[in-house]
Amino acid sequence: MQHPSKVLIQDFNYNLPVNRIAVEPLDERDQSKLLLYKNKKIHEDVYRNVAQHLPENSLLIFNNTRVIYARMHFTKSTGSTIEVFCLEPIDAVQGYDAALSIQKKVRWNCLVGGIAKWKEPTLTQELVFDNKPFLLNATLINKQHNYCEIEFAWTNELTFSEVLQIAGKVPLPPYIKRKAGEADKERYQTAYAKTEGSVAAPTAGLHFTQSIFESLKNKKIDFDFLTLHVGAGTFKPVSAPTIGEHEMHGEWFVVTKALVNKILASDFIVAVGTTSLRTLETLYWLGVKAHLKIENPLSLSQWEVYDEKFAEIGLSKIEALESLLTYMEYKNINFIYSQTHILIAPGYTFRIAKALITNFHQPQSTLLLLVAAAIGENWKRVYEYAMQNDFRFLSFGDGSLLYFD
Repeated sequence: MQHPSKVLIQDFNYNLPVNRIAVEPLDERDQSKLLLYKNKKIHEDVYRNVAQHLPENSLLIFNNTRVIYARMHFTKSTGSTIEVFCLEPIDAVQGYDAALSIQKKVRWNCLVGGIAKWKEPTLTQELVFDNKPFLLNATLINKQHNYCEIEFAWTNELTFSEVLQIAGKVPLPPYIKRKAGEADKERYQTAYAKTEGSVAAPTAGLHFTQSIFESLKNKKIDFDFLTLHVGAGTFKPVSAPTIGEHEMHGEWFVVTKALVNKILASDFIVAVGTTSLRTLETLYWLGVKAHLKIENPLSLSQWEVYDEKFAEIGLSKIEALESLLTYMEYKNINFIYSQTHILIAPGYTFRIAKALITNFHQPQSTLLLLVAAAIGENWKRVYEYAMQNDFRFLSFGDGSLLYFD
């Protein structure tokens, strides 16, 4: 497998006018346009008809993460505002459920807007729950290179999840230049969102409705769910000239043993969203590491998948997943909870998924690199078609069904 470290990010640029970025969702989720790329040919339809373009007995994998209200604002004594954006709990290894269910006090890694203006040790919000006032304090504990460690403390018995529901705002992406409104609480959330933890929506899933799920069932198309908590790093542009100089963000995921077995038995797997795709491909490489009897194989760093010792083995999907299941049985675990830093870029060979449903992504982004890995130079044709045929771009925009070349 070709190592993508020499890939030039300038080769993955295109002109995206501001007026092509969707700042509002359509009234009906499944009326978004759907670009179809298969056998190097491009057509279009709408999401409501997506089942017509998928083979029978295929398996669609969705990401059921739920977006938390990660963006909070605290007012200083001078009257100016500090924005605190929650990224992940300090002790994420214990699980997001545990961190969000904590009462009274919790520490998170956060982005802080206007950090230079934070002179007071603690900032406070006055909030109300059940007609009773309470205080939420934010104390700056430590400054790191890319984030700050913040301790939150509050004066009632609410969980931190409940506090965020009251104090936080929907974390719309930075390229949507408007304030989050009440409607965004539903529309910047998939209809099947379940497990809290993301600070950005898995946007390919925003188009799916109960009507679409019924049409999938009618065609004997199966579907299932994994969880990957999307981090703010998904919006981080590649600022270095080559991909080898880019630090890929890590994201926590959960996959059950039952789902691994289902993936093992399926011949045609469609990833709904880049987050599902990253997780599926990570499973293959965890299986490779388990096969090699690497100690603690259930995590994946940025460049591991391009290591020659992995490529030389040439395990099939079945062999890798069987090794992963053997390891899970040996450890007596029914699910994998871990972190992946996998960077999928041109040069990568897909092992699990054979097609991807995804939105249109920012220029010079790791998400666009992933699309290019799937369909090669034809990503340019796809994006040119979308631009010329009034497709809406980015999170609230239209999307595509891409069969891998």
